[in-house]
This record gives sequence, C-alpha cells and structure tokens, in this order.
Amino acid sequence: MKKYKIVIVDDHLLFSNSLKKLIEGFADYEVTKQIGNGKDLVEYLSTESNPPDLILLDVKMPMMGGKATMDWISNHHPSLKVLVLSMDDEESTIIYMLRKGAKGYILKDIDPVAFKEAIENVLHKGFYHSERVNAVLLGEIHKPEEAEAQLNKRERVFLDKVCSDKTYKEIASEMFLSPKTIDGYRATLFKKLNVKSRVGLALYAIKNGLVEL
Repeated sequence: MKKYKIVIVDDHLLFSNSLKKLIEGFADYEVTKQIGNGKDLVEYLSTESNPPDLILLDVKMPMMGGKATMDWISNHHPSLKVLVLSMDDEESTIIYMLRKGAKGYILKDIDPVAFKEAIENVLHKGFYHSERVNAVLLGEIHKPEEAEAQLNKRERVFLDKVCSDKTYKEIASEMFLSPKTIDGYRATLFKKLNVKSRVGLALYAIKNGLVEL
C-alpha cells in the first residue's frame, strides 16, 4: 500500500520529532524529511527528483521564514500541497499564506484527530479550512456574480490591499485616504459581504477571483 510522503519544516526539533511520531502512527503516512528552515527546504526541493505529497510548514523560522518560503514554493513548485502549522494566528499572516497557495492553515494546539483530518483533506480534497480560522467565514461567502454587482472600483482596490500583509494604516496611506475612511470601507464590506474579520474579506476575494494569486 502506498504511503504518502510528508516533509516537516520547523526549527523546533523537539516539536518536529513529536510530530513525526504522531504522523507515522497514522496509517498510510511517512515523514521522509525533517527540515529546520525555508532555506534548507529550497535546497532540498531544488535537488529532489521525487517531491513530497505534503509539506507541513511553520511560519516563524530562522534564515528563511514561512512567508518567504511560501513565496518561493508558489513561484517554483505551485503544485506542491502545503499545510501551514504554526502558533502565529495573526489575520494578516493567515491571509498571506492562503493567498500564496497554502491549502490550509492550522494552529499547533490542534487536536490530533483534527490534525489527521486536516492532512487527509489537503491530500484528498485539495484544501482544509479549520473551524477556528475560517470555516464559518467560508460558509458566509456569496457567489462570484454577487461580488461583481456589489463592489465599486474603490472597494475592489481596498479589498485587493486587504489581501496583503499591510496594516490598515499603510493601506490608508497607499490609497491617499484617512484611517477613518478606511475604517468606513472595512465596515461597509463587512456588511455587504456578510463577514466579520479581515480573514473573511480575504477569503471572499480569493474565492471569487477578485485578487491575483
């Protein structure tokens, strides 16, 4: 029976070793490589002729962190399936990783059963949306044609910038608007799109093709 090959990219060796034991306790999976940072992953993928089925990627690592690593994967191996596993629950980080092509984003305090479900979903369905991060938000997303009818040009520009790691203050500066006006855009879109957070706005934009990935 085929075993799915998984690579762990995390600089905390104790966590990485524990994760390896957990994964290999599941049927059909094996950890073929443990890597401590993005730079070493780039070197590995650049020479590996048989890439893994799944990469478990941390965000905060030395030398080359998760964001830069996800950028590289997106440009050089876009078909690789990446599941982010991190302690970083910042909305801007979650948005960035999803926009760059990560198939899911889960936190390290996830239950082992849910963790196994996340792996299975990414491998067999192509994505995993955890309840803690975005499942409820995804359920509130409208159809693409509704987005076309509802959003004006300035709202689209704002929505595109929301899908970056820029702060709202930085977005206001780039759009030559006051922070108060930006707060108004945000509140209006929350109501129009029936979402409750920046993650919800980003997921709506990504799902409906309103931003370039």
